[in-house]
Amino acid sequence: MNSAPVVRLHGVTKRIGSRTIVDGLSFEVMPGEVFGFLGPNGAGKTTTIRMMVGLISITSGEVLIKDLSVQKQFEQAMLHVGAIVENPELYKFMTGYQNLIHFARMIPGGIDKERIDEVVRLVGLEQRIHDKVKTYSLGMRQRLGVAQAVLHRPSVLILDEPTNGLDPAGIRELRDYLRGLAREEGLAVIVSSHLLSEMELMCDRIAIIQNGKLLDVRSFKETRQDEEALDVRFEVDRLDQACTIAEAATGGKVNGGEGAFTVRLTRRQIARLNADLVGAGIGVFAIHTMTKTLEDQFLEVTRGNRIV
Repeated sequence: MNSAPVVRLHGVTKRIGSRTIVDGLSFEVMPGEVFGFLGPNGAGKTTTIRMMVGLISITSGEVLIKDLSVQKQFEQAMLHVGAIVENPELYKFMTGYQNLIHFARMIPGGIDKERIDEVVRLVGLEQRIHDKVKTYSLGMRQRLGVAQAVLHRPSVLILDEPTNGLDPAGIRELRDYLRGLAREEGLAVIVSSHLLSEMELMCDRIAIIQNGKLLDVRSFKETRQDEEALDVRFEVDRLDQACTIAEAATGGKVNGGEGAFTVRLTRRQIARLNADLVGAGIGVFAIHTMTKTLEDQFLEVTRGNRIV
């Protein structure tokens, strides 16, 4: 896979009068990854996306798509972009297939029937593509919008709050299709949202933005190494004896209470301690790694940056 970033933002800033809406954002997005853009309403997410696709001007800084400047080489840069900002624009009196044909005719060089059929399969609309769009659910319209946005084989797909208005089943479907597109098409997918739980399930990396500033970029798909220490909770019977064994085996501090103890271990140590406990006749009912949720991390990062 090409390791060069598809999208680069360098010091991107947007001011309206004396107010700074977006303040010096810099990050990169790689091919084949789903990159989340997370922040509360009013954080500057939509403004940033509008600058990335050329819908509003950039006060200072630079957006590069495949090393093409959005400000200076707009038409060439946009050939590499598929986007849905707010809701997909569809003709409801036409069928899904007719919508795709209509859009394909507007793309320089045209799109052949094989590509249209391919994107229909990618978003799972084979059974309904010849029905009129007015009969589609909101989730199906979102999928048709995604199909329309990727017809011309862009390098990056940019979606602003794509799960708005979707029911849980529709959100899950869209999440699965976006991850499939990133994997099968090698697309960089950028998704903005304020829904923490969905971003954690969907994204490889997440940029946290608040008050127009980038607070942090975090990865959620890193493979844990065997020697990385984790906080681990063991649910057991005979708690006092289990804690004694754990302290002797690990030399670490053990916190116990209410039928469970917590200790910091590597992955290999987890297996060895479990074997020691079972060998001593202690019942081990559950083992949990105590990882922070995205909500925990988001609140940790943003707590000191709130406007009150």
